Amino acid sequence: MDELFSQILASSSSGVYYLALIGSLIIPDVCAGLESSDGLTTGKRYKEWFDKWVAFKYLVGNNGEPSFSGEDAYYFRCSMLHQGITQYSKSNYSRLIFVQPEAAKNFYLHNNRLDDALNLDIPTFCKDVVDSAFSWRTAVEHTETYKRNIEKFVRVHPNGLPPYIVGMPVIS
Repeated sequence: MDELFSQILASSSSGVYYLALIGSLIIPDVCAGLESSDGLTTGKRYKEWFDKWVAFKYLVGNNGEPSFSGEDAYYFRCSMLHQGITQYSKSNYSRLIFVQPEAAKNFYLHNNRLDDALNLDIPTFCKDVVDSAFSWRTAVEHTETYKRNIEKFVRVHPNGLPPYIVGMPVIS
């Protein structure tokens, strides 16, 4: 998992923003699946994971409600991963807006409601999700369910994966 997390953060810090966002959006799916007894995730599990591990970083207003909840994240995930858009008809926002950090040199634009849209900073969002995943892993890595499911997680096999390919690194 560390390689996935480091690649997401590297993408974010090097301006590969689409991949950074897409990588961040799969993390709740991956984590929810790794802690489930069947090793699978669902929309419900995605939303619950995000609400527990990330949403508190987006609390706003006097009532302390998250501006970006598990439901918002799930709808963004669905629209971004499946249609390549930042709008989803069931979302609380008409769209998500990400200002590219290099364009806002003198400004930090993050977690701002702009009429019916939500503005998030790409590096901050990616770091929030990755940091949440590290915290989550610390909480579950000693469970039998996690130990069983992490064995199947994609990883680099430095000397290949016999009997398919040997003598060179592969990802599987």
